Amino acid sequence: MVEPKVSVIVPVYNEEESLPSLCRRLFGVLDGMGKPYEVLFVNDGSRDATLPFLLQTRKDRPGTMRIIDFNGNFGQHMAIMAGFENAKGEIVITIDADLQNPPEEIPRIVRCVEDGHDVVGTVRRQRRDSVFRVTASRLANRLTNRITGLSLHDYGCMLRGYRRDIVDIINELAEAATFIPALAQKFAAAPIEIEVAHSGREQGRSKYGLFRLIRLNFDLMTGFSLAPLQAVTVTGILISVLSFLFAVFMFIRRLVVGPEAEGVFTLLALLFLLMGVTISCIGIEGEYVGRIYQEVRRRPRYVIRKIYDSDPPSE
Repeated sequence: MVEPKVSVIVPVYNEEESLPSLCRRLFGVLDGMGKPYEVLFVNDGSRDATLPFLLQTRKDRPGTMRIIDFNGNFGQHMAIMAGFENAKGEIVITIDADLQNPPEEIPRIVRCVEDGHDVVGTVRRQRRDSVFRVTASRLANRLTNRITGLSLHDYGCMLRGYRRDIVDIINELAEAATFIPALAQKFAAAPIEIEVAHSGREQGRSKYGLFRLIRLNFDLMTGFSLAPLQAVTVTGILISVLSFLFAVFMFIRRLVVGPEAEGVFTLLALLFLLMGVTISCIGIEGEYVGRIYQEVRRRPRYVIRKIYDSDPPSE
């Protein structure tokens, strides 16, 4: 069997509605490229008819399709990690199953890798999301870049390309939590970002709600920088200095003006403000402690129930 030149990794979770269109378009694009390829679908604990559909499709695509079936829901990035560890191609492409990023963009990404770029990032052009989601994403991208020192314009787009050596480096990491686009950017010698088309979700629902997006950005910031911890330290020092100066001011005022009951509500407001800052700082420190806890447990990042290999099962 000819070794694949291109491996396409598709994490799927309850995507039975979008999979028929995805498979039709994805395989059509890959067939038209004229390069040996494989498609790895990683079933991330789907509870609908996703797996049966993939098994049936696999029978129709002998030698080009494999399925990695998790025994639970471990998240999108863990699904991609499983795909990385099992991919055989020299060029590895990741793409979501919801068709918001068209498979027709894959040949452009492959050409960029063949031109010498080891990581090909993408920026969604004319995003078909709500104004709130787009605005929040832009603010989060800018904040994350400043904290982590990276230079990515769209952390949320999973349509990306990686050369084999970058994939091998990521596979060697033993971190419990990983954010693959940022990791690849850290290790890349010749990265590039290109604009790609973006479509609104036509079937199913988004698996990323507001809380999960916030959670993901916290993981990203605490996983790639100590800046939040350093900000906590600086904030604590600044508040201590200001509190001392305020205490000196209040003491002098009492000597000059005498005892008074005015300013009670101002003091209460300052107290609540300081309490809020304190709780926030404890939360940031907790994020780092939580990451340490995840690492020392040494639990497997994901558990594979079964891998359905390239060859169709014998009847």
